[in-house]
Amino acid sequence: MFFILSKILFYLIMPIIWILGLFLFGLLTKNQKRGRISLWLSLSLLLLFSNPLLVNEAWLLWEYEPVPLKNIKQYDAGILLTGFTSLEKSPHDRVYTNKGADRLLHTVMLYKKGYINKVLVTGGSGALRKTYTSEAQAVKNLLLLSGVPAADILLEDKSRNTYENAQYTKKMLAQYPSLQRFIVITSAFHMRRSTGCFIKAGVAHDVFPSDFNSTDRRLRPEAFIPDESALAGWHKLLHEISGFIIYKLMGYC
Repeated sequence: MFFILSKILFYLIMPIIWILGLFLFGLLTKNQKRGRISLWLSLSLLLLFSNPLLVNEAWLLWEYEPVPLKNIKQYDAGILLTGFTSLEKSPHDRVYTNKGADRLLHTVMLYKKGYINKVLVTGGSGALRKTYTSEAQAVKNLLLLSGVPAADILLEDKSRNTYENAQYTKKMLAQYPSLQRFIVITSAFHMRRSTGCFIKAGVAHDVFPSDFNSTDRRLRPEAFIPDESALAGWHKLLHEISGFIIYKLMGYC
């Protein structure tokens, strides 16, 4: 039930839903005063949430900062969280990735440079309906194509969310007592929730944030021009913040 409710909440917190709701109320209400207020609020929210500068500042506050390679230690395994592949696109003779593919590329980089000895991929499928394969298996295929030997890839493909990522990974690591030092690799905006879940599960680790939504702070004229991508950015950020709060309330992280 929690899994399904979390999916429903994903849509309810979209800023565009609030904007459209206020706009429709303003058009349909018979109370002219409330209608005008609603329309002005709708326009104000649209300008606010479509501002690239504001959403970038919010990302800078929320995301974990990049970790310089000179500060990286030696680890028995890098724990790579999935969530950057699309399993509902055909033909199924290849792996489709999205923006989060930096997670994979940076994991391969850490492996090739000798910072991690193995890659533990954790993630089944977060889709409500059954998919043809797990995300972990899809990512394994990409790791193999990138030159990571099969012997150095471990799969956890039952988890459906971040909490289960940590719980199932903890159980799996019990089978590999020689693995003691870990670094968690996931998107910078998702690291706060991820590291909390792994700490709660009893998996001591360092972190390597990847897939950044923020850019370096720089004032440019276009930063003040409304952009539809800013709306998508706010939706993504608010979804993650609400998810983190819910996880805290549930005791997951």
